[in-house]
Amino acid sequence: MVEQKKFALFLATPDSEFVKKEYGGYHNVFVSTFGDEGEHWDSFRVVEGEFPDEKDLDKYDGFVISGSSHDSFENDPWILRLCEIVKILDEKKKKILGICFGHQIIARVRGGTVGRARKGPELKLTDITIVKDAIKPGSFFGNEIPDSIAILKLHQDEVLVLPESAKVLAYSEKYEVEMFSIEDHLFCIQGHPEYNREILHEIVDRVLRLGFIKQDFADAAKASMENRGADRKLLETICKNFLKGRVPTN
Repeated sequence: MVEQKKFALFLATPDSEFVKKEYGGYHNVFVSTFGDEGEHWDSFRVVEGEFPDEKDLDKYDGFVISGSSHDSFENDPWILRLCEIVKILDEKKKKILGICFGHQIIARVRGGTVGRARKGPELKLTDITIVKDAIKPGSFFGNEIPDSIAILKLHQDEVLVLPESAKVLAYSEKYEVEMFSIEDHLFCIQGHPEYNREILHEIVDRVLRLGFIKQDFADAAKASMENRGADRKLLETICKNFLKGRVPTN
């Protein structure tokens, strides 16, 4: 009998009313994107101080750290605890997929620098350029490595200085580090492979209503998604291949 694979999701953001109503919470959004049938996924609301016991970390095959409205460079108790847990997982060479805030937390833990984005925030569908020379053919990207990937972005912070030993896998016009990896067990993405157009639209409307962005910024965000979508299938495949240690045959 094949042993059931187990994964843990560290939720650094609370569920919005929209996500609860439409998807039953972010747990389901992530698992429907990165999960496969027969797997077991546990969620820990790290933003509320909920973490697994250290003795239980070994039972998981991989971990995902979500985005957050919090700054990855702050020293809130839960952020410092998350950094401690990531350090332990890194030492154990456990696979971690870091998304947005998670991407920045991993950079921070490994000695990089994170802070406010130098060219300002981003909230839209955008293209990131893949550094093809940095990716081995037959790695989790597959044999057909794309020139660029369309991804949904929502952040105001960035990785300013990469950790030593990190490899940049993608960049964009505004940001030098859109994707990076360290060894074979850490893979980090500034954008959101798990988001769809509806989730981003609702976030745009919400932050506009709260006064965090201006109308023209909101209009530009929605316009970016009008005639095309993110490369969600490709992003999903890359992330799943990484988390599950799959070597694609295509």
